[in-house]
Amino acid sequence: MDDAVRLESLTKTYGSGDSAVSALRETSLSFPRGSFTAIMGPSGSGKSTLLQCAAGLDRPTSGRVFIDGQDTSGLNETRLTELRRASTGFIFQSFNLLPSLTAEQNVALPMRLAGRRPPRGAVRQALAQVGLEKKAGSRPSQLSGGQQQRVAIARALVARPAVLFADEPTGALDLSTGRELLVTLRALAGPDGGTPSGPGTDGRVTTTIVMVTHDPNVAAYADRVLFLADGGLVGELLQPTAEAVAARMTHLAVTS
Repeated sequence: MDDAVRLESLTKTYGSGDSAVSALRETSLSFPRGSFTAIMGPSGSGKSTLLQCAAGLDRPTSGRVFIDGQDTSGLNETRLTELRRASTGFIFQSFNLLPSLTAEQNVALPMRLAGRRPPRGAVRQALAQVGLEKKAGSRPSQLSGGQQQRVAIARALVARPAVLFADEPTGALDLSTGRELLVTLRALAGPDGGTPSGPGTDGRVTTTIVMVTHDPNVAAYADRVLFLADGGLVGELLQPTAEAVAARMTHLAVTS
């Protein structure tokens, strides 16, 4: 199967000797192109560490990570940074927008900082994808929390990444606004919702979404939910409902 991200026997250990703590233990996972996966687990289960390693933001102690078909284990920091910029996007719980810049300028900023000019029309296309084409000239203070988070999504999409990582993307939003954001993410996943490959073309880059959340209602928007406990994969739920996810999490809380 064609995977956007693949993890092979991933282990991440912090510290050494008697004080060593294993955040991940021999974990193997794959995220097919166009899929929308939610990752859940009790506090300390390793989900944030998994996300950081899968996105190339942290290196595992052992095992291999493949991003968009590229084995990251042999890459130096420069090449790994280039791969992240070319193939991944990241959405954080905090919006991380610069208040003095417009939405359009915030979206373009990471590419400009990397010394790259956004493709013609790409910034407006990214804003249009999240329904904010009419807010391109607005500053963060003129936008609602949900709109600011959608600007952050557009910023992650402008380089047309193969995979979009999201760490508790609805955590700072109210229920209604969070739901709007999840509908946006749901629409992006898969071949029909991929990011445009260029202005005036029909080609699209299939967008894969990997999201960490603690909320069963949020996880229910995904195609599948992966459950972690004690640094390892302990379950999977396809076509999840909020009730089924909550039941599985309650079981984990009792047994862990």
